[in-house]
Amino acid sequence: MTTFDDLGKAEFVSIESFRKNGTGIKTPVWITEEGGKLQCWTGYDAWKVKRIRNNAQVNLAVCDRSGNIESDWVSAVGHVLDDPQAVKKQTQRMAKKFGLMFRMFQIVGAVRRSKYVAIEFTPA
Repeated sequence: MTTFDDLGKAEFVSIESFRKNGTGIKTPVWITEEGGKLQCWTGYDAWKVKRIRNNAQVNLAVCDRSGNIESDWVSAVGHVLDDPQAVKKQTQRMAKKFGLMFRMFQIVGAVRRSKYVAIEFTPA
């Protein structure tokens, strides 16, 4: 059985967030862990951000880069952090864990002038 702590060790985690009609949508993301909480980094206008702002209940599972589920689902609560300090701290965690690959995403984002948020997950 997968625990919340197991998810922080993974490279990719699938977030299942829910539409207003209850339909679950799965999205693979890079994940980091700090202080018993999980975090991801994403575009501020991503649909998963909109869904989590509307309904904070999510399910998380270890997955591969294509989103194929590799563990049991774990219930969690997501909280969107759009404070610049929180985003900066998550950017640093991502750079530390994912190195060059993450830096390449940052470069593409800078060229596109993308804005980002962090999403923090706690056990449900």
